[in-house]
Formats: sequence, C-alpha cells, structure tokens
Amino acid sequence: MSVNIFDVLKERGFIQQVTHEEAVRELLGKTNVTFYIGFDPTADSLHVGHFLQLMVMSHMQKAGHKPIALVGGGTAMVGDPTGKTDMRKMMTREEIAANAECFKKQIARFIDFSNDKAIMVDNGDWLLELNYVKFLRDIGVYFSVNRMLTAESVKSRLEGKGLSFIEFNYMLMQSYDFLELYRKYKCNIQLGGDDQWSNIIYGVDLIRRVEGADSYGMTFTLLTTSEGKKMGKTENGAIWLDPAKTSPYDFYQYWRNVQDNDVEKCLALLTFLPMEEVRRLGALKDAQINEAKRVLAFEVTRLVHGDEEAIKAQKAAESLFGGKADSDNIPGIDVAATEISAGVKLVDMLVRAGLTPSKSEARRAIQQGGVYVNEEKVTDFDYTLGEKDVKDGSILLQRGKKSFSRIKIG
Repeated sequence: MSVNIFDVLKERGFIQQVTHEEAVRELLGKTNVTFYIGFDPTADSLHVGHFLQLMVMSHMQKAGHKPIALVGGGTAMVGDPTGKTDMRKMMTREEIAANAECFKKQIARFIDFSNDKAIMVDNGDWLLELNYVKFLRDIGVYFSVNRMLTAESVKSRLEGKGLSFIEFNYMLMQSYDFLELYRKYKCNIQLGGDDQWSNIIYGVDLIRRVEGADSYGMTFTLLTTSEGKKMGKTENGAIWLDPAKTSPYDFYQYWRNVQDNDVEKCLALLTFLPMEEVRRLGALKDAQINEAKRVLAFEVTRLVHGDEEAIKAQKAAESLFGGKADSDNIPGIDVAATEISAGVKLVDMLVRAGLTPSKSEARRAIQQGGVYVNEEKVTDFDYTLGEKDVKDGSILLQRGKKSFSRIKIG
C-alpha cells in the first residue's frame, strides 16, 4: 500500500493548519483529488517563498493528485493585504499579464502539465468581468463584516496604517476563486502559506453555503529561520527563481550559508531527499555540517536551475573557498576594455556587479573594510579601477566573505 501524501507532508514539516485533518488525510489516501494554490503576479519572477509552495504541488502531483496553479490576474489588480503594512502599488493589466507569463514558465519546471495532469488558470477570466451589484447579492451576502474584522490579516492593518476598501474585498475575491474552481473543475482542496489561513477558511465556508458541498483547506509553514525571520532575503533584496534576477551562483551561495540550525528543515522542505538522509545530514555537527550545507545548496539549485547550473555554481564556490577548481564559473559582468582604460569608480562597479544595491551602500562597505579588488582590501572611497587591476583578462571584486563578481574585460 502506498504511503499517504498527507503523512509525507507532515513528516517533512510542511503542514501547519488543516480545516478537517482526519477527513483530509482520508481523502488524500483513498482518491485522487484536484487542489489549487494561488500566485499573485505582482513581480516578474517567483521567489524563494513561492518555491516552498511549488515543492508541495510537486509532492502532491507525484502522489497522483491534480494541481491547479491559479495565477491571480484579477486579484493582483487589488492586492492581498496579508503581511503588508502598506497598500500595494496599483498595476496595469499589461504589467500583470507579462508577470503571469513569467510565472507560467517557472511553475512548469516543477509541475507536469502534459496530458491534463495539471492545469493553469487565471482568475482574471472571471473576476474582471463580474457585475458588481450581482456579485454583492450572490456572494457578499454570505460574509459577515464583524467576522472579517477578526481575521489577523485585517486586524494587523487596522491597528497600523489602515486598510483600504479595495483591499478589504480581497477576501471575498479569493473565496470566490475557490467556488469557481470547485464548480468548473471539482477542486475541493485549497493549499497555501499559513498567512493565507483566513482567506482559505472563508472559501471553504462559501462553498458549503452556496453549493452545500464539502471542501477543505490546508496551510503550510512559512519559510523562516530558527529565529523566526523570513528566509529568502539578502542585503540586495529577495532571492528570486529567475536567474537574471538572482544568479545561480548567488542562489547556491544563499543556501550554502544558511544557519546550522536551519539546515535540516531546509533539506526536508526544499529537496526530495529521503527523510533518513535528511536526518543524517541534519545531525552533523561543527565542521561536518558543511557537508550538509553543500548538499542542500546543490540540491535546491539543481531543482530551480538544472544540473548544469548547479554544477557550475558548486565549482565556482569551491574555487573561491576550497581551492578545488578554477574561477571561470564565478558570476560576473562584461565591461569594455576602453571603459576600464578610461577608469571606472569602484563604487559604481560594485553596484553594476550587484554586490551592493546602491552607491551609498558601496561606500559604507568600503568604509567597513569589506571590499576587495583581486583579494586586496580597498579602503579608499574614490578608488578607480583601471588597467592596473586587470589580471588574466578580468578583475575579481569581493564584498565580505561570501559575495564575489568577476569583471570580464572585453
């Protein structure tokens, strides 16, 4: 008898809350279900936080269940207030459509859409053409404002900078998504991060009230460190799945440098390694934990960027920290030889190379003694890179102990 996917997800540490735990476990064990996870296209790439959701979808599909990847072309016009202190900037339909197209390509790396094994839909197909008065009469009547005000996502905003009426509608829209997907595809389970719990239970309740049918919700742990801080952020911003926004090398290095206490959790959530191996690697101590970090970094990079890029990133890291390979695979940028001959300010190049987000941050890094050119510390704000710095056709820039960029002179 095959293992129930509910037990797999629980053992690996995914499951946080379930609307009807016994019923969901029984359902997942005896029949193939259709479930969905929503992704609002508010950027042109998914990030590390989404990656955990993609892993859940992949686990579920491998167990025989059918995923629906819902791209929020409609809800992104409003913006989910969950976890936000300010209202999101309003986006055009063109921006949303372009971002959604990027999402589809990234999601397809993890989910098999062939032969109707999974589907991708856009809630803009039904939300953008709704008749507002009809929607209020047909759907709004089932929502209690008093109860909505108790939702954590709403309370936190009301206690802070306030909540706009357009954002207050988000809960109704997400609930209506679940109803539409139930009607069209018999989708009866909604999954999401634990910050989506309030939105999910309203959708479950709406299906019960409108259709008289059972549906279920399940949320997953948010990707946080052992100190409770959200993972996937660096000094330069989010860790993206798009290699043009976060290079495979930087992606690899992020996981290579996670805290010791977070290694086992990340191996369980973000790789498909058997739990016996996850526990073995997680139990390593002191210097040996670096073996586990190398495995984590390689496996996660391989899943997101493929074997070839993962191998390149690993070789690049070893060349810098272990002396085991050449440095050809260190990420970098191309700069014209004429530009270097004329002289380029180091602070400008640090920004261009992605080692600092701004010139002021570059100056601060230099002042703190954390910037190196060809492994030599530079403390002069006004240092100018020139032909004197070119070694074997390139210049190696370093910020701190872990961030490198190879300036290739062409």
